[in-house]
Amino acid sequence: MKISISNSAFSDLEAIKEYYLEEGVPHIGDEFISAIIEHIQTLEKHPDIGRLVPEFKTPKIRELIHSSFRIVYLREKASIHVVRVWRSERILVLPDEKT
Repeated sequence: MKISISNSAFSDLEAIKEYYLEEGVPHIGDEFISAIIEHIQTLEKHPDIGRLVPEFKTPKIRELIHSSFRIVYLREKASIHVVRVWRSERILVLPDEKT
């Protein structure tokens, strides 16, 4: 199963990394991003492991919960497209773009 990460999800990951840098603990940010990436990689063998996103109620839009973050992905027939990595208390809005 091919996994791709959208520009918006990359931006989300960069923002997480930047937060920890500003807090003076960049190594924590690096470790956290690595753990998120590892969690995403589990989708390669188990693409349906994530729960349905309650806001959308469609089997194609799923999410993994990682600590206090939601890793939102689009489940296609032969691929996974990660679209957001957001704090769970934020209101979820999906981007229009697919890259």
